[in-house]
Amino acid sequence: MNKRVYLSSPTMHDLEMKYIQEAFDTNWVAPLGKNVDEFENEMASFIGVSHAAALISGTAALHLALKLCNVQTGDLVFCSDLTFSATVNPVSYEGGVQVFIDSERETWNMDPRALERAFQKFPKPKAVIVANLYGIPAQLEEIKEICDHYSVPLIEDAAESLGATYRGKQTGTFGKYSALSFNGNKIITTSGGGMFLADDEAAVKKVRFWATQARDPAPHYQHSEIGYNYRMSNIVAGIGRGQLVYLNEHIQKKKQIYETYKQAFKDLPVSMNPYSKESEPNFWLSCLLIDKDCPVTPTQIREALGKENIESRPIWKPMHLQPVFQGHEYVTVDADTDVGAEVFERGLCLPSDVKITGEEQERVVEIVKGCFLK
Repeated sequence: MNKRVYLSSPTMHDLEMKYIQEAFDTNWVAPLGKNVDEFENEMASFIGVSHAAALISGTAALHLALKLCNVQTGDLVFCSDLTFSATVNPVSYEGGVQVFIDSERETWNMDPRALERAFQKFPKPKAVIVANLYGIPAQLEEIKEICDHYSVPLIEDAAESLGATYRGKQTGTFGKYSALSFNGNKIITTSGGGMFLADDEAAVKKVRFWATQARDPAPHYQHSEIGYNYRMSNIVAGIGRGQLVYLNEHIQKKKQIYETYKQAFKDLPVSMNPYSKESEPNFWLSCLLIDKDCPVTPTQIREALGKENIESRPIWKPMHLQPVFQGHEYVTVDADTDVGAEVFERGLCLPSDVKITGEEQERVVEIVKGCFLK
C-alpha cells in the first residue's frame, strides 16, 4: 500500500527539542515555567496584542472569554454556524444559548448581513463569536463595526487562522478577546494547547486566575470562585516556542499547496475555498466546492482518495444541522438562503499537510480528476 498522505499532521523541527530539554534540565516540567512565560510573550508580540495566556486548548480560551463577557443561563450568544463545534460548545458550559449566523459565499465565514439581521431580531446578546474558517479571515472589521454599534463584545476564534491577516492586521486582534489553538492538526502545534489573547491586562490576569483553579492569594488553599485546570504546561509551551519560529515557512507551504490545487482543477466544475482580496489567509486547509448540478459528490472523491491511503475530510457540518443544537435559532440573509448547508453538501477538505511532496499532491490531483471522467 502507498505511504499514507495525511490531511494535516504535525510537522516537527529540531528547535522544539532545545526548549523541551531546557525544561528537563531545570526540572520545570510542570505546571508553569520559563517556556510558558516566553511563549506568551512571543505569541503576543507576533500577533500584535498586549497580553496572552497559554492554556490547554483553544476551547478553554473561548470558555474563559465567555466568562469575561458574563454569559449566564439563558443568555444569547451569536455564533458562526459553519465551524467546528469547539467554537460554540463553551456557550453551553455557562448555560448560554447559541444563535447561529449563516455564512457568506465570499469567504464561507459569518455573513455581516445575517449578523445585522440577528441583532434586529435579538437586540441584546451577551457576545458574538466569529470563527475564521480553514485559515480564511472573515470580514472582521465589518463584523466588529456591527458589534461596536450594538455595544456587544466580539470574541474572535482564530484557532484555524494563526498568521492570516485582514487588511494588514493579524487575525486574533479584532476581538475584544481572541482564542488560538495549537492542536495537532493546526498550522503550528504544541500537541495540544491554546492561547487567550487580549489588550486588556486585567482580563488576562483574570483568565490566568480562573485557569489555575481560582486560588485566592492566601498561604492556605482558599477559593472564592470556581476555577479550572486550564493552564499550559512548561513542556508543551516549549514545543510551541520551537514551532512559532517556523510559522511563516508553514504558511508559505500551505499557500503553495492551495495554488497547486487551484491551477490543477481550473478546468473542472469545482472551485477552491474563497477568500477576500483584503485578506491574506494562512491556507490551513485547501478545500474544493463542487459546482451545483454536477453529478460527482464529495463522498465519491473522499472514498476514491481513501482507497489510495489518502486522507480527506468532509467540510464541517453546520451547527444548525447538529442534533445537539436542534431547535436553536438560525439566522440567514433571507428565507431561501442556507450557504452553510450548501458548502457542507458540496465541499471537501483536501490533503494540506506541510510535508506533502509534489509527487503525492500530483497523486491527489489525478485521483480527483479521475472522479470527473467516469
